[in-house]
Amino acid sequence: MSLLILRAGEIRQLLTMPDCIEVMDRAMRAASAGIVDMPPRIVARLGDGPDHFFLMPGVMQEPPAYGAKLISMLPGNPDSGRPAIQGFVTLFDGETGTAVAILEGGEITRIRTAATSALASRELARDSARTHGILGAGLQAAAHLEAIACVRNIDKVIVWARDFGKASHFAEIHSVKHPYEICAVEDPAEAAACDIVSVVTNAARPILQGQWLKPGAHLNLVGAHEAETREADSDAVSSASIYVDTRKGALSKAGDLLVPIRENRIKADDIRGEIGEVLMDAALGRSNEQQITLFKSLGIVAQDLYASEYVLRLARNRRVGQMVDFP
Repeated sequence: MSLLILRAGEIRQLLTMPDCIEVMDRAMRAASAGIVDMPPRIVARLGDGPDHFFLMPGVMQEPPAYGAKLISMLPGNPDSGRPAIQGFVTLFDGETGTAVAILEGGEITRIRTAATSALASRELARDSARTHGILGAGLQAAAHLEAIACVRNIDKVIVWARDFGKASHFAEIHSVKHPYEICAVEDPAEAAACDIVSVVTNAARPILQGQWLKPGAHLNLVGAHEAETREADSDAVSSASIYVDTRKGALSKAGDLLVPIRENRIKADDIRGEIGEVLMDAALGRSNEQQITLFKSLGIVAQDLYASEYVLRLARNRRVGQMVDFP
């Protein structure tokens, strides 16, 4: 048996953001159409803090393949110079059952998460959106900075983080990489008053207030992934038309939605659709220029499988990666 090993740098080389957005289009359609088998993910809490271990299995029908993502998520790691997400995705041939590849999981997660937010923004944000507010200044902030600019003509990005020095450093280093203005602010309300707002933090309690959002905004909520944690308050959620990656996942793990439901601010039926349903015209997207739209992202294994299978095909064609033989 031979396994192809693909490292983070090789994945970055192969999986461009525009291409990944198109791969996520296929993944989300497949997820909503029910042609990807996604058993419930297993989440193990590592102690009493925010650290977790995830196991996410899944099966693709076309092309035939299956696999799993295994990652640890330790939000405090970047403070000591280590990645917050570490692990891998492993792929098996769907016809022979042979393990064929192991891909570094942090990079797959980083790119596909931002690409899915961009896909949601492509479908839901106003065509005239020009400003992008980012709450957070980590790896996902950088990925979303790139991704959202792939789907809208962004001319200004406003970044906020709890540590203003970190936000300022983020704006400084990324300003030289992108053609649009990037500035850091000390008041999160300034970042939240943009046309598109991406919240990419490890916050357990709301850091975004609904009163900050302007009519016609589109909001991506990305960071929180537990039933009790959330990044936006109930005013923000109740004021918006809500979309999710999957209803089942959102109604079991998305504290951004579950807390307002428990408070009777919204109902489960207020979820207007999955992004895959919007893509297939099975759910209505934005209906007017004043509507606030919200995409709650938890991440699903279909995204990892479709991204990994795409990278594997490119790697084989371009002879990238390291083959390891097992006797």
